[in-house]
Amino acid sequence: MRVLVLGSGGREHALCWSLAASPLLTKLWCAPGNPGIAQVAECVPIGELDFPALVAFAQDNEIDLVVPGPEAPLVAGVADAFEAASIPCIGPSRAAAQLEGSKAFTKEVCDSAGIPTAQWERFEDAAAARAFVHRRGAPLVVKADGLAAGKGVVVAATEAEALAAIGAMMERRVFGEAGAAVVIEECLTGEEVSLFALCDGKTALPLGAAQDHKRVGAGETGPNTGGMGAYSPTPSFPPALQQAAMDRIIHPVLAELARRGTPFRGILYAGLMLTAEGVKLIEFNVRFGDPECQVLLPRLMSDLLPALQAAYDGELANFDLRWNEASSIVVVMAARGYPEAPERGSEIRGLDRAAAEPGVLVFHAGTAADAQGHLRAAGGRVLNVCAAAPSLRAARDAAYAAARLVDWPEGFYRHDIGWRALETG
Repeated sequence: MRVLVLGSGGREHALCWSLAASPLLTKLWCAPGNPGIAQVAECVPIGELDFPALVAFAQDNEIDLVVPGPEAPLVAGVADAFEAASIPCIGPSRAAAQLEGSKAFTKEVCDSAGIPTAQWERFEDAAAARAFVHRRGAPLVVKADGLAAGKGVVVAATEAEALAAIGAMMERRVFGEAGAAVVIEECLTGEEVSLFALCDGKTALPLGAAQDHKRVGAGETGPNTGGMGAYSPTPSFPPALQQAAMDRIIHPVLAELARRGTPFRGILYAGLMLTAEGVKLIEFNVRFGDPECQVLLPRLMSDLLPALQAAYDGELANFDLRWNEASSIVVVMAARGYPEAPERGSEIRGLDRAAAEPGVLVFHAGTAADAQGHLRAAGGRVLNVCAAAPSLRAARDAAYAAARLVDWPEGFYRHDIGWRALETG
């Protein structure tokens, strides 16, 4: 098979690493890719939102399957663009991708399908949103209705924090048009986990669970980020509870979207809260999480490529996947100043030493090569140091030992990834 991956981050590096191992693969491309991805795939200098150029490239190179990584092209309709050109693309249509493109759409789907989630209201007027905050009181969660790169959520412990979030999103437009409308919902309490499933429109195949660390600082302090680390499996989310989430959340949303005439095909990501009343949905995403993908795929024993093809073909009912029992962890190395104003351009050394550690993989998330071939920071989240081992403690120790071998004074990382599982374990 001739395969094209879309994207340029750590998730896409992990996808390319996994696909490159398939005996079914003839040739692998990634658009636009990054220096790490270039070690396992041919990078193509086409932006992930340049649909005409992507389609033309796929036609010229007789691509058999397109695998989109990020949410932005999916929400913008990249799967529809390839479908119109009769090129297989394993991702939801623009209509189905509204599960991530609009928080309000997701809430309406949940209400229709009877999916347990937080009570909510949507607002297009800042004054009305503020009045609602005064009526309801804190704590509340304020969410930009549209895409905000994982950062458009404020968990407001006080009314003042909720009002400030409304002003930032709706009036100052810190997230652009994504914050033109906001969803304000009750603040669920419990432990957060992420559940993933591969879907073919009617059948969902579990891809496992992971726990992300969204806050920039140790002990879950500081602003939300795109994710500072993750681990899998999650002791707080045992198989029986995962099956309950599949039955109460994943299967009903697939049925509801099929009923609406917009069946979901691709990776479905359910952000969940384990509350005292049971599992509740926080949000849906329509692709692998980043950095959760980087801890799930190293645990996959089966070939990813035929699984993606089976999802595209609607054949998952007769498909199964095998997973190893190892624990996997990823430590995100970010540029100084992230998430508000990450510094770019600093040189990174020592990756070969880090990647040579037993059980360690280093995925590039925001890197670029300069004219002399030196590796430079080119984003907020720059590197993903991953490790797999028989226990989470051993995996964590290996990941941090590797991270210390990276020579990058301008970078930083959290030192407590996996703390919840290790404290309770």
